[in-house]
Amino acid sequence: MKKAFILILVWTAHYTHAQDFPRKDFQMEKLADEIFPMQDLDLNYQDLYENLALLLADPIDLNLITREQLRSFMMLTEEQINEFLNYRDLNGPLLSVYELQSLHSWSRFSFDKVIPFVIVGDAQATLDASVFSRITHEKNNYLLLRYERTLEPVSGSEATDSAHQYAGNPGKMYVRYHVANSNDFSLGFTAEKDAGEAIKWDPTRRQYGPDYLSFHAQLQNKGRIRNLILGDFQSQFGQGLILGSVFGFGKNSETVATVRRSNLGFLPYTSVNENLFFRGAALSYSLSKNILVHGFISDAYKDGNIQLGNEEETTISSLSNSGLHRTPAELQLRKQVEEKDIGAVFQIKATQLDAGIIFHQVNFNKPIQRSPTPYNQFSFQGITNQDVGAYLNYSWANVTFFSEFSKSLGHGMALSAGVLGNITAALEVSMLLRSFDRDFYTFNPNAFSENTLPQNEKGLYMGYKYSFNKRFSTSGYIDMFQFPWLRYRGYAPSDGSEWLLRFTYTPSRNVVLFVQAREESKSRNLSNDSNLYLMAEGVKRNFWINCDYGNGQGLSFKTRVQCSTYSINGHTTRGLAIVQDVNFSIHRWSISLRHALFDTDDYDNRLYLYERDAWLAYSFPAYYGVGVRNYILLQYAVSRKIDVWVRLSHVQYVNQSEIGTGSETIEGNTKNDVKFQVRIRF
Repeated sequence: MKKAFILILVWTAHYTHAQDFPRKDFQMEKLADEIFPMQDLDLNYQDLYENLALLLADPIDLNLITREQLRSFMMLTEEQINEFLNYRDLNGPLLSVYELQSLHSWSRFSFDKVIPFVIVGDAQATLDASVFSRITHEKNNYLLLRYERTLEPVSGSEATDSAHQYAGNPGKMYVRYHVANSNDFSLGFTAEKDAGEAIKWDPTRRQYGPDYLSFHAQLQNKGRIRNLILGDFQSQFGQGLILGSVFGFGKNSETVATVRRSNLGFLPYTSVNENLFFRGAALSYSLSKNILVHGFISDAYKDGNIQLGNEEETTISSLSNSGLHRTPAELQLRKQVEEKDIGAVFQIKATQLDAGIIFHQVNFNKPIQRSPTPYNQFSFQGITNQDVGAYLNYSWANVTFFSEFSKSLGHGMALSAGVLGNITAALEVSMLLRSFDRDFYTFNPNAFSENTLPQNEKGLYMGYKYSFNKRFSTSGYIDMFQFPWLRYRGYAPSDGSEWLLRFTYTPSRNVVLFVQAREESKSRNLSNDSNLYLMAEGVKRNFWINCDYGNGQGLSFKTRVQCSTYSINGHTTRGLAIVQDVNFSIHRWSISLRHALFDTDDYDNRLYLYERDAWLAYSFPAYYGVGVRNYILLQYAVSRKIDVWVRLSHVQYVNQSEIGTGSETIEGNTKNDVKFQVRIRF
């Protein structure tokens, strides 16, 4: 009887709201504003954004989705996750995504945010068909082709001396093929050539056509084999101290869910960062219902600077993460460092408990011997590093505890532990304590930290989200941290703090208004001519006023005022940006436009603003200097199988005779970029 009532509810909801189905009109920038509205942190924002976009591209089946996958959305409370899982256990497989509306703790706002990321698949078809048949008949099967370039010539393309001349043409090219079914299989490849790079076949330099090539093949849930990946992959275990993928976020206006790292295991790597992945094989195997073992092996070449000597004296002085190979100097760094990794995780997983032991070893083909500076005296030196650790996650009612303790054998330790959950239906809180020794070494982390790496840091973070009613809510955090030893641009032990406060008003589904303030206080070196390293406290303040509004019929607007100040050593500088966006859809066309004015005194006041772009493309530029920026993005659905995007952007600076620095210098005060993209569905 209850299931029959649910079927009636689902049919009614589908009939009533069919024209309001939010997947088509979902605005990625709303999620970007909530998850990472600023880029002041040393995070890989392009990969973070792409992972979120890929969740939209590859929605997960609600009948197969796990607790950790639900947490990885960073949109749901523990209460909502628990209610959904209990509902599925009690009532069996879902028949429609609209059943989510019958859950008491799921508001319409929560439903609208989550529904673009999930589907309800045909379970019987999945069981009956072979893997090959499922791949060939999968609807989530597409090819993506993209070309972009700056119309003005840059100095690297125009250089006459070979030392500074780019090896390739100024166009940037991207090709991606992907076919996948959530929790079943994934197959694909990615190829990219950056502007100025050459396409060539040179096995001696490990280049086979475009500068970057990536491939993966994945099978899941085949008997005791829970997960098998061949090719390029990433890993996410524990809290990311030893093995962390790009699914980890820093401090932002989503103040609760992003603090915890989801224990997702092995994931295919489909991004274009050329140094943050494993290449080899990864396997997750079920010994019993509650015990799993995970293992991987990797052999990948990364960019680095080799200091030549005799066979015993050749060393690696630094590792490079730019991924650019345009000039002879950059090409000299390309794939010089061989990194071999092996790792294993023993996991115990029950309804409320998730615990495991982690081991990871990395070997380099030459010893790392860094050029000495005051702050890197405790950086890793040598040829081999081994890390061991243990993690423990436990859920009770609507509260979850998460932790990881790790140690570099022969060196330092690291700890990250926290708790988050619902105190009441209206109040969510989070707290995280971290402590990282200065000689804790890890090469694939993504832990919650102020520094780029979980090293030389102690901190306490506390965040909250509170809903006064359906229209008014607030969120915020405070983070206090210390650096016991020297760090980059900070040549003395120091401490700092950061806080954020946001108020949101949502009078209707089509109108969202928020105001936000953030302050960070951190000491850094002063520029001076003496032999002494003088430091002072720098205070960065950011302020946002933002309004998204529309008519619900394909027309929407976004107005934002964003400003900042930076004060250090008695001197204050400022920055301001005023932005107006217009987005509308008509028939097969979708059009987005922006007009922005910006005025910043210096680079410390650069302002990051998300820009709409072609599907899976990333645009989050820094507005810096004084000028005007405009763009137009056109999307046209040629047919049900083919979509085309064209994007034109223009920036004009005031009182500047050139733009950029080094080999990217443009003569003049204007810069124009063009981008073309085609998506073909099979």
